[in-house]
Amino acid sequence: MNETLPDAETEQLLRELAPQVLGAVVRRFRDFAAAEDAVQEAMLAAFTQWPHEGVPDNPRGWLIRVASRRMTDQIRIEIARRERETAVARDAETIAPVQDIAYDMDPNDTLILLFMCSHPALSSSSAIALTLRAVGGLTTAEIANAFLVPEATMAQRISRAKQSIKVSGAPFCLLPPEERAERLPAVLHVLYLIFNEGYASSIGAHLQRLDLTREAIRLTRSAKALLPDDAEVAGLLSLMLLTDARRLARTGPDEELIPLDKQDRTLWDRAEIEEGIKLMTDALSKGSVGAYQLQAAIAAVHDEAARAEDTDWPQILALYELLKRVSPSPMVTLSHAIATAMVHGPSKGLELLKTLDVDGRLAEHHRLDAVRAHLLEMLGDHASAVKHYRTAAGRTTSIPERNYLTAQAARLEEGSRGRDEKTNVPSS
Repeated sequence: MNETLPDAETEQLLRELAPQVLGAVVRRFRDFAAAEDAVQEAMLAAFTQWPHEGVPDNPRGWLIRVASRRMTDQIRIEIARRERETAVARDAETIAPVQDIAYDMDPNDTLILLFMCSHPALSSSSAIALTLRAVGGLTTAEIANAFLVPEATMAQRISRAKQSIKVSGAPFCLLPPEERAERLPAVLHVLYLIFNEGYASSIGAHLQRLDLTREAIRLTRSAKALLPDDAEVAGLLSLMLLTDARRLARTGPDEELIPLDKQDRTLWDRAEIEEGIKLMTDALSKGSVGAYQLQAAIAAVHDEAARAEDTDWPQILALYELLKRVSPSPMVTLSHAIATAMVHGPSKGLELLKTLDVDGRLAEHHRLDAVRAHLLEMLGDHASAVKHYRTAAGRTTSIPERNYLTAQAARLEEGSRGRDEKTNVPSS
């Protein structure tokens, strides 16, 4: 045994080992759902024992042994339950001794798990939950807490996801290159959604969930290590780093939201920015430009501006126009409208927003009202801006965003009252 580690370091080590251990156990026993449960039990045992007894010399081997024993016990219990005495003898011979598989690991295990957790049979929410559980090593309770749902609800969601994979008959193996290329966008989308939920939590009292952003970055780093030549994987990692670099400046002492143009840029993480820019530059040089690379390039332009007024908005506008062609979506149109307003004036931006009013994917979304309110304020139509700020506040489920939008409306109303009072003061 090595020296003991603090709980936080033990937890980080276990999360890094989780996909490796799960991959080894799934490959041996060919049962994803049962193996995932066994690995979680092994992780719990390690988290309980290692802080007091010390980390084993080979922690991965220790976890694989414990999980494999759980699997072997479960197999024997199942065989006994079915009262198949002859099968007991036959299966007992086929179950390899635990020590024979204790160090079994395929370097592709993490990649295989990422693709399996993004199986086409799964919804986005199920894929996110299963990825965090199977590849990220988070417990069901941690995932439920992140998405503010009861643990029992999340347990059912994960259970259904595992059952869907079992029914699909998906083998635990590396997909052929053509199938991997076809499935990769879904894998990256799941990682992107995990990061976004951590960076701007869609519900609850906290604007950011550091555990989710860190997990998304860690998993994307793993994908980058396994697919070093894929430009979009590098683009996604770059986008995450360039965005996460602003994390400390995004909230005030009471977790209030601070918009990009008001942030203290000395708090931005320069190391993350430098790494993100290098990743983005290298990815773009490969010639195949994708949506994540373009979003990373936009984030880089923001991060390279020493002050908000130094932002190269014409370059950002040009990048959004390219992004609209490469990967059109309502959110891209929304951001394109903002960039257009910054270059050509708020009236031009407001014209572009009209196209989203009839788009059912965004028509009732709070961000559409929030952006319209901001552009109306730029235009000087404060009464209309207040109306849309308040509409946006009523539609968001994020408490920090609601507080920010409500405060913006109150600020404009207070300014209007002040101007009215000044106008009505009798002359001396």
